[in-house]
Amino acid sequence: MTRPQATLPAEHERVVALIQLMKQEQQLLVAADADALAELTPGKVVLVQELVQLSRQRHATLGGMGFEAGEAGMEAWVASHADAATRTQWSGLLTAAAEAKEFNRVNGLLINRQLAHNQTVLQALRTPAGAAESPLYGAKGLSFGAGAGRRFVSV
Repeated sequence: MTRPQATLPAEHERVVALIQLMKQEQQLLVAADADALAELTPGKVVLVQELVQLSRQRHATLGGMGFEAGEAGMEAWVASHADAATRTQWSGLLTAAAEAKEFNRVNGLLINRQLAHNQTVLQALRTPAGAAESPLYGAKGLSFGAGAGRRFVSV
């Protein structure tokens, strides 16, 4: 690849596809549909891997041209060498990436909320009614009783 802008259309396409998946993910998180979420994850992983590969190609090209091999280098290259169409593509990619980042942030909050809810439910299942934070079962698998009972001694 000899031009840093060569990957921009493919990167934009994948970010837009990722946003669509994250929108679906958000709906599934709200619905607490774990099975459908599990089906969505492999597609997200593929898109992210493709985005990483494309950005690495762009960074390598920038580095070969004497620019910083990263987003700052791309900003510098766009400012000094890009035509109007490339500036528009770059701006569109940055806008889409910001939208994806926001979806990721919100989805992370939804995941954390569901995790906290699940932990509360698990703790309630582990703690007997009226007890203060004691586990329902001991290390040997025996349940803790309701207090002292009568003990019989055989002679």
